[in-house]
Amino acid sequence: MSDIEYVVLLDDDGHDIGTAPKATVHGTDTHLHLAFSCHVYNSRGELLVTRRALSKAAWPGVWTNSFCGHPGPSESMVDAVHRRAAHEVGLTLRDVTLTLPQFRYRAVDASGIVENEICPVYVAYTDDEPRLNPDEVAEARWVDPADLDTSISAAPWAFSPWLVLQAQQLELVPDARRRAS
Repeated sequence: MSDIEYVVLLDDDGHDIGTAPKATVHGTDTHLHLAFSCHVYNSRGELLVTRRALSKAAWPGVWTNSFCGHPGPSESMVDAVHRRAAHEVGLTLRDVTLTLPQFRYRAVDASGIVENEICPVYVAYTDDEPRLNPDEVAEARWVDPADLDTSISAAPWAFSPWLVLQAQQLELVPDARRRAS
């Protein structure tokens, strides 16, 4: 089995047009590709936020959602969500639900690296405590969703651009309270 991770390349309409090694996709001229984001809640209604590893090429050390990733060619999105949850934050998930199926963004970080993704957003739940992969995540915190919303509003520059955009579209607080009870 190959150790090379591939991502799915997309045309402007979101149709699969091929694959490319993940290591070659993110640069100053990033082709549109398929990804996902996931927001994970615990039984107390807290949301897991993570700070990207300092070794990450794009947005190193920035606070973001629980985890993100790219489905491999022919991999279901939900399988990819479970795979990345285990890989990045050591979590077993339950109740994985698609919440923003059409989320799409393009952003450029301070070094010029571009993210250009169609990135469906999921919400999931866990009874686990995170076990961080230091190649992916520098630190993690369970936070009150209302406090996160306040922080994003006050200092959006401290968070990943995709988290800022997703928070504007998600009802993080009501959903977390309903599912935690």
